[in-house]
Amino acid sequence: MLRILLFLGTNIAILAVLSVTMRLLGVDDMLAQQGGGLNLNALLIMSAVIGFTGSFISLFASKWMAKRSMGVKIIEQPVSSTDRWLLDTVARLAREAGIEMPEVGIFPSASPNAFATGWNKNDALVAVSMGLLQSMNADEIEAVLGHEISHVANGDMVTLTLIQGVVNTFVVFFSRIIGHFVDRVIFNTREGYGPAYWITSLAAQFILGILAMMIVAWFSRWREFRADAGAAKLTGKHKMIAALQRLGQAQPEPLPDEMAAFGIAGGGLHELFASHPPLEKRIQALQEAVL
Repeated sequence: MLRILLFLGTNIAILAVLSVTMRLLGVDDMLAQQGGGLNLNALLIMSAVIGFTGSFISLFASKWMAKRSMGVKIIEQPVSSTDRWLLDTVARLAREAGIEMPEVGIFPSASPNAFATGWNKNDALVAVSMGLLQSMNADEIEAVLGHEISHVANGDMVTLTLIQGVVNTFVVFFSRIIGHFVDRVIFNTREGYGPAYWITSLAAQFILGILAMMIVAWFSRWREFRADAGAAKLTGKHKMIAALQRLGQAQPEPLPDEMAAFGIAGGGLHELFASHPPLEKRIQALQEAVL
């Protein structure tokens, strides 16, 4: 529950900060028409600016945020056989997937997990936890790396950013319309906007944000099935199934919210809000897949 609330709070906070910024710049005042009118074209443009700005800021800062928040140590010069094997394996998988070599790193977590991030598929980061290296064999780790490389090759970081921007846009758009309606029709405000507009808009933004989370989570779950299939093609179906079965035994802790959607394992309080499908469903999909 805490993970969901933190994710929702972060998204709403970004929208709120941008909304206040637009208010201070006087953009909202331009929409406060005399009488009951509302400039929907101008509102949609403002909503898109707010909705996409936060998403793209997160995208372009994703590698930096990952390194700082997860304590990722980038392997620049291998100092062990494990470092060398990781670099060689990622390089081979990236070449087979048709992308440039991503940065490779290790982060200090006892839980077996991994993630990929970056603003485009030719400038990505793939990181694995110490727990994953210690609890899985070479074939299973290779499959996990193939899963993350598939995320990168599929352009999932950019696609998720665009979808988040679209849903953010409509959250802002419809919350302003609801606030306008309450302020004009129920409270009969005729000039500018009254307190009812701001209170109702923020409340609607919160509620619509929850619904938007379901859309983004659904897409995130769909990406996981596709990344699993990509890993199976790169490394072999049996390796990917074995890796997922190992994760099921380990029950890895979730990644921080900004990284969770790009990890190998995750979940949520309810399947509607989960960033990852249940492991048993992912294994079943691979077993039934014709690759």
